[in-house]
Amino acid sequence: MTDLNNTIAAVTERIVKRSAPTRRRYLDLIERGRDAGTNRGNLSCGNLAHAFAASGEDKPVIRAGDAMNIGIVTAYNDMLSAHQPYGRYPEAIKIAAREVGATAQVAGGVPAMCDGVTQGQAGMELSLFSRDTIALSTAVALSHAMFEGALMLGICDKIVPGLLIAGLRFGHLPTIFVPSGPMPSGLPNKEKQRIRQLYAEGKVGREELLESESASYHAPGTCTFYGTANSNQMMMEVMGLHMPGAAFVSPGTRLRQELTRAAVHRVTAIGWDGDDYRPLGHCVDEKAIVNAAIGLLATGGSTNHAIHLPAIARAAGIVIDWTDLAELSSVVPLLARVYPNGADDVNRFHQAGGMAWIISELIRNGLLHRDVMTVARADLTDYGRMPMLVDDALVWDQPPTAPADDTILRPVSNPFNPDGGMKLLAGNLGRCVMKTSAVDPARWTIEAPCRVFSDQDQVMAAFKTGELDRDVVVVVRFQGPRANGMPELHKLTPPLGVLQDRGFKVALVTDGRMSGASGKVPAAIHLSPEALGGGPISKLRDGDVVRVCAQEGHLDALVDAAAWAARTSAEAPPPAHDTGRELFALFRHNSDLAEMGASPILAAMDREA
Repeated sequence: MTDLNNTIAAVTERIVKRSAPTRRRYLDLIERGRDAGTNRGNLSCGNLAHAFAASGEDKPVIRAGDAMNIGIVTAYNDMLSAHQPYGRYPEAIKIAAREVGATAQVAGGVPAMCDGVTQGQAGMELSLFSRDTIALSTAVALSHAMFEGALMLGICDKIVPGLLIAGLRFGHLPTIFVPSGPMPSGLPNKEKQRIRQLYAEGKVGREELLESESASYHAPGTCTFYGTANSNQMMMEVMGLHMPGAAFVSPGTRLRQELTRAAVHRVTAIGWDGDDYRPLGHCVDEKAIVNAAIGLLATGGSTNHAIHLPAIARAAGIVIDWTDLAELSSVVPLLARVYPNGADDVNRFHQAGGMAWIISELIRNGLLHRDVMTVARADLTDYGRMPMLVDDALVWDQPPTAPADDTILRPVSNPFNPDGGMKLLAGNLGRCVMKTSAVDPARWTIEAPCRVFSDQDQVMAAFKTGELDRDVVVVVRFQGPRANGMPELHKLTPPLGVLQDRGFKVALVTDGRMSGASGKVPAAIHLSPEALGGGPISKLRDGDVVRVCAQEGHLDALVDAAAWAARTSAEAPPPAHDTGRELFALFRHNSDLAEMGASPILAAMDREA
């Protein structure tokens, strides 16, 4: 086994030193939480009677207080495919808990918002801050001091980060994340992309588009492309917070059921009364955060985690930034091609070896911290094994020696790309990230006059009238967290793809987000500081030449320095007041930089500390 890569070791050590004061405060916090905070022993008789009044056959065990009571936090709803399977999980979890003498209660529910439903709609402006709402809801659920362990039922874009942020503030609890798995494969993703572009060009109608979309998103489970939801599951594996191999096992299967049962049994085995105490706050340390970033880079995961991972780290007293991600990206090779970085979906990825191959291959080559505390029995090597049923018993097979399909997975010795495909760009327009793993290297540098917009509907209108049929850098500003909640601009992917296919040099520059399915058009996103408040992007004017260069890591307006300094910022459009957006004004006004996680609740927490 190869020694740990020098760059990974250096970045980790830098994060440890940078985080020392905040990490120390965090560990003190969770130590107090175990001894004097959320502890059933501190509840009065009235408190306890309220808490077990409706617990049925579990009431005597909960009342006695001699066994673990597991708090279930669930993101169940039956509108969203990924969360629909969770409807029956609580009863199954309670049965599994009784098998080992424990109990379980649904501590609370959290919202589960689908960016797929709200893309291009007003509701998308609530999306990012739904993560903070989920964290607050989770904190309320766990605040009842009734639990010695927790199971988190969530899977999609903002849900897992929100659950984890709050779970870490109760980091003395052993906590396991329980996924529901991806839906079966439907219409191939490239065909879906083709129909979307035809619709953008007016060559097919709404009925053909709806038929295509319905064939893609067609059953319970997560969407099968490698966006933020499935990147979440990858991260929970590589951080050791799932049962090993649980990420991409489909709903409704016996294996899925047994993995959930195993999670219940395991969380009872790692409580503070035993000899294998594994609290969440110790599992998520600096090495685990670096591992999450490495997994993201090695698999070409969602750009949204350039925001979520700093926020998750911050909740555990750990400070990371985009420079850390860029340095890790320089030494972590791209080992997976999953749509939109390739033709195949996460089901094919899993069948080819999936996370077991990725983790075992990275460990073999010194590209992951193996020596981390996980919720499993040993260390991260447990996650290089595939779960399977043998005579109806759950077992884990040996690590795969080679991927089953080298068009989907490759070894470190022959990667798809030598780096992780997430670039930091910086210049006189600020700092941002670009995901290059799905972008042709010939398009990593775009220099062209810009066209400036304040929302994506303006871009769509200009596209339809042919105003963008030229080499162009499309700038969409006032899309940051303080302006309007930092919506994804995925609606722009088809028209920009059409322009690129017509032979034009095209790039997007925005202080907003793109989808976790960011694709073939170069997109400089999460630009910080944002336009609202005077970020440099607010000074751009139509026709300014902008250079977007992933090779050199530059993002610049090629404007005379004196003229640039003399410019004033454009006026921001007024905030919208409908679809509940006005309720999130407090979050917008108090959010901090995207590079810090764009979190109003963590910003307030740090100020209070």
